[in-house]
Amino acid sequence: MTAILRILLRRIALLVPLLLGIVLFVFLVMRFSDVDPASAFFQGANPTPEQLHQFREENGLLDPLPVRYVDFVGDLLHGDMGISVLTRSEVVDQVTTALPLTMQLTFLGLGIAVVVSLLLGVTAAIYRDRLPDQIVRVVSLTGVAAPGFWLALLMIQYLAVDLGWFPTGGYINPNDSFTGWLKTMTLPALALSLPVAAQMTRIIRTAVVEELDKDYVRTAIGSGLPPVVVVGRNVLRNALINPLTVLGLRVGYLLGGAVVIETIFSLPGMGKLMIDAVKNGDPAVVQGVVITTAVGFVVVNLVIDILYLLVNPRLRGTS
Repeated sequence: MTAILRILLRRIALLVPLLLGIVLFVFLVMRFSDVDPASAFFQGANPTPEQLHQFREENGLLDPLPVRYVDFVGDLLHGDMGISVLTRSEVVDQVTTALPLTMQLTFLGLGIAVVVSLLLGVTAAIYRDRLPDQIVRVVSLTGVAAPGFWLALLMIQYLAVDLGWFPTGGYINPNDSFTGWLKTMTLPALALSLPVAAQMTRIIRTAVVEELDKDYVRTAIGSGLPPVVVVGRNVLRNALINPLTVLGLRVGYLLGGAVVIETIFSLPGMGKLMIDAVKNGDPAVVQGVVITTAVGFVVVNLVIDILYLLVNPRLRGTS
């Protein structure tokens, strides 16, 4: 069994206690919050104490916490996230409806961040301490300091309201109109991705600069190989191993930032679903969205870990 396979199996095995811990944390936070599921279910109906007690008894709210947690995990394993107290519909149905849009926004933002950071980071490294490097430094520092919601508001004002290039909000399904989908998703994806692109630019620049200073690069260029070939075939492949691990953490930022961005642009994704559930006191929806987002973050980081194991030549050569 190779070292890669052993490491991969060990990390997959760690997912089970990690996911159980996430579910436990969300379960405890929701159970000790001020939101009472029984009162939320009957909100506006002035229920009697007997009705509240009957609801709590029927839904296991009077059972001990350990029993409720085991039942909660069992329901999750069967795809049951509970019932929304407002819409009386299955939470899993609401999540599966909102999740595709959030995934579209997250991965579109991720793609923009990767392309922009690669172009700027590599350019800054090749022209280090010269004008292009100085410009990239200023741009990246500005991007790191600029919050996503602030960029979103500026884009709405100047690109949507003043110039009319994009809509101010809303969502068009790509099956109905790909052009319309692209217009509705461009500003949210840019607002979500630019801070990440700025952070990744600095990381990629540092990694490429360190790789360019190594002896094999000078030897390859001195032997007559074009610098473009050396950078593209050797330097980037080695330099991007460490930024790849950082990228997994930035995906978590994108998933979390989507909550604010979706609300600003009125996108019916997971973020807006959770904000509406918090405002309306719908605990089942809140915990369903949080658990789904956390699991998504864990899975994405596992994929990044697998990619890291595959591209790392030191691990590939170990058996």
